[in-house]
Amino acid sequence: LVVLVVLLCLNWRKRKMSRGDVETEKLKQNLEEQLDRLMVQLKDLEELKDDLEEDEYEETKQETLDQLREFQETLKSVSQGNMSLVNDLGAMQLAIQAAVSQAFKTPEVIRLFAKREPGQLRERINDMEKQAAIGGLSKESFIEQKLEILAALRGLGEQISPEEVAFLSKHSTSALDEFDKVSEELGAMVLKTAKNQVENASK
Repeated sequence: LVVLVVLLCLNWRKRKMSRGDVETEKLKQNLEEQLDRLMVQLKDLEELKDDLEEDEYEETKQETLDQLREFQETLKSVSQGNMSLVNDLGAMQLAIQAAVSQAFKTPEVIRLFAKREPGQLRERINDMEKQAAIGGLSKESFIEQKLEILAALRGLGEQISPEEVAFLSKHSTSALDEFDKVSEELGAMVLKTAKNQVENASK
């Protein structure tokens, strides 16, 4: 009988943990879908830039950035005190910060950064190099996007080559420098949260 009670308790705890995991996954999925919608909105705006009046473009872009700021606050709120979400949403928070500060201006790069897709970011660099070689991408656009991608890779903790470090140093902007500081601060916050949770668990 005691063994049966123990097994029932363990099974109940397992189901409870499973429900928590499912709820967390649903929350993450909803947040990713919301981010995707904002990135599509930003991408469409950039593609229609030449067809819009300057005032209309600026007003619409500001509205989109305001929505991103609201989304950024939502991310902070839902991940508060939840180590799993702090880890999972860290890249998303950094990507949104990069967009809001306009350190990053390429919606697809922001989206891949938020989704932790270093492989696809690398592929994008390769594609850009091919386009630039045949004149399909201006030097200015190539430098801007490569800067964003390398900063994103570094923000994801990926290794970048000495040549890529030199490229970042040579072409970096004040907005990217500020983004690097925010990235370091978020990393420190994640470590602090983890430390606090470990200490609380040991009490």
